[in-house]
Amino acid sequence: MTTRVLTGVTTTGIPHLGNYVGAIRPAIQAAAQDNTESYLFLANYHGLIKCHDPEMIAQSTQAVAATWLACGLDTERTTFYRQSDIPEIPELNWILTCITAKGLMNRAHAYKAAVDKNVAEDQDPDFEVGMGLYSYPILMSADILMFNAHKVPVGRDQIQHIEMARDIAQRFNYRFGKEIFTLPEAQTDDNVELLVGLDGRKMSKSYGNTIPLFLTPKQRQKAINQIITNLKEPGEPKFKGESPIFEIYQAFSTAEEYAEYERALNEGLAWGEAKKILAAKIGAELDSKTEVYNELMANPARIEEVLQAGAEKARKEARELLAQVKDAVGIRKLG
Repeated sequence: MTTRVLTGVTTTGIPHLGNYVGAIRPAIQAAAQDNTESYLFLANYHGLIKCHDPEMIAQSTQAVAATWLACGLDTERTTFYRQSDIPEIPELNWILTCITAKGLMNRAHAYKAAVDKNVAEDQDPDFEVGMGLYSYPILMSADILMFNAHKVPVGRDQIQHIEMARDIAQRFNYRFGKEIFTLPEAQTDDNVELLVGLDGRKMSKSYGNTIPLFLTPKQRQKAINQIITNLKEPGEPKFKGESPIFEIYQAFSTAEEYAEYERALNEGLAWGEAKKILAAKIGAELDSKTEVYNELMANPARIEEVLQAGAEKARKEARELLAQVKDAVGIRKLG
């Protein structure tokens, strides 16, 4: 049986090394597996919930698309599209909104967190809470149900949204007496690597501890030189836990290569030398991808061509499913 897997990538930033290790690389590897249909989309409508900077949305969309393509996404095996190029999604979003209980949205974690914050600050509970944030889980449900995905890879903080999509799908199927929607399942992987950043915390833009994904060798070395270490001199034993350098190297090496690297540090390899080795190891994997990325960023028309081809493929399927949905709810031609 073929398993359909759907992943959305929000277009509100430029991918960094943590995104590559934790999401991009494993998703591309998974998409290459037999018996898997992969759908990957740029969630630019979702981006509007938090980002109201038009240039950031546009630039991030281009950069995210270029990143996935440069990292080896096979667009023959994967349906790769931009959310806004599929008008059937917002149509489905409205139909699902009309059957979704307000109480379900009231329980959404992001909305509750915003309300709790306002209450704690003695504000009106809905102060600065937009309808995009409030109804975000319904749009996410439309993304998933439009293509009847079986599995949706998410972090644990997103599991609730997949459960909501199941609830909405079940409600629709029951109310209209047709099994139109597949009930999706959240796919979580406790083994997914969460790369540490320059300061040892999870690599995140909010912490300001990221390493950009595509750099020149000189820029990469400069970034890696900022990884925290202690004051141990060359010749002094150095151990895991004393610097994030161990975990970052491990994410780009085989078990044997990492064991050798750790042994060298345990035996006194200088921090500076270890950082040079780390930069070279990351460069061995990313330098060729950086070249492709820069070529794509210089030629956005090539990216657009790929996205339009993906949208055409996705829309063919979306139109068929939306027609079934509209017929089920009574939106039909007369006569």
